[in-house]
Amino acid sequence: MKDDERKVASEFGKAVNMTAKELERWLDTDESKSVGQKDGGSESVGHESGRRIVQLLHERKSELTEDDYAHMDKVVGYVHRHLAQRPSGDVTDTKWRYSLMNWGHDPLK
Repeated sequence: MKDDERKVASEFGKAVNMTAKELERWLDTDESKSVGQKDGGSESVGHESGRRIVQLLHERKSELTEDDYAHMDKVVGYVHRHLAQRPSGDVTDTKWRYSLMNWGHDPLK
């Protein structure tokens, strides 16, 4: 594993604080499907990313591809940007939290 891949994997591990099982269950909810930007299809970008994150969490590090690391880096960037936009007040039942959870990060953890 190269140094840049090691760094991306480490940052991904910090940004994604949901287990594959937690994320899979979340992605099956109506709340998960109700948020996010859709790029022409019926599934939001974040929801699609969540499904990819589940796959990445199941992969062995030795099997990860350059494309996998690129997606991991995209996830880290999204989570960091979105966390910086935290709304005031209780975020338990907000689209902001739901969107982050689609990307594998539950801000209430």
